[in-house]
Amino acid sequence: MRILWAFLGIVSVGLAMLGIPLPGLPTVPFLLLAAFCFSRSSERLHNWLISHPTFGPPIDDWREHGAIRRRVKWLASGSILAAFVISILLSIPPIGLIAQAVILSLVALFIWTRPEA
Repeated sequence: MRILWAFLGIVSVGLAMLGIPLPGLPTVPFLLLAAFCFSRSSERLHNWLISHPTFGPPIDDWREHGAIRRRVKWLASGSILAAFVISILLSIPPIGLIAQAVILSLVALFIWTRPEA
């Protein structure tokens, strides 16, 4: 089972890394998932992740305060907007745009109502 948790953690870190440049793919939730998976599989990988200079601070902010940094909030909002604009440009049917607008608005509301680190 530890191998499965380690594999899921590595996949989550990979997805988090892809989420840095790609709009619509979240970074921090995948880092949180990776931390959870590594805590169940490998103390070494877990310690590496939470002490990493780039990946560690957002995990600590969330674990200690449920906080999201202001810069991350703005980046997430930009990604949300970019994903919606791409959907419009791809001529997604109106019902899809409405559903996406509702979901993305709720995500943005959640992000902006979290405390800041």
